[in-house]
Amino acid sequence: MSEKQEKILYVCTCGKDRSETAHMPFVLANAALAMDVQATIVLNGEGVTLAKKGYAETMPPGGGFPPIKKLVDDFMELGGKMWVCGPCIKVREIDEADLIEGATITAAGAVNVEALEADAVFVF
Repeated sequence: MSEKQEKILYVCTCGKDRSETAHMPFVLANAALAMDVQATIVLNGEGVTLAKKGYAETMPPGGGFPPIKKLVDDFMELGGKMWVCGPCIKVREIDEADLIEGATITAAGAVNVEALEADAVFVF
């Protein structure tokens, strides 16, 4: 019988409005992926802007962390899953075609299932 892979769910609800906080889920998720822990980041509220093409390049620095663009690129390259709230992008007039490659639109039910299956959930 194989061991269950550990999973962590990170929820990000901020963008430029709280740049340092927006960096945190990506810093932690990248560390988790490097530890062979499955990481999913769910972008809700203002956080959905992080999945918009070109947005990461406009983000102010977040504390002493690498630029958010690098963190997002590393996250995707390491195999992280990025989920984006459908109603949240709609209200911000962000079209699905405007999302970065690998970002997936999701809804509340799927997020709840992911949270129930995760070993830990962090909210920023």
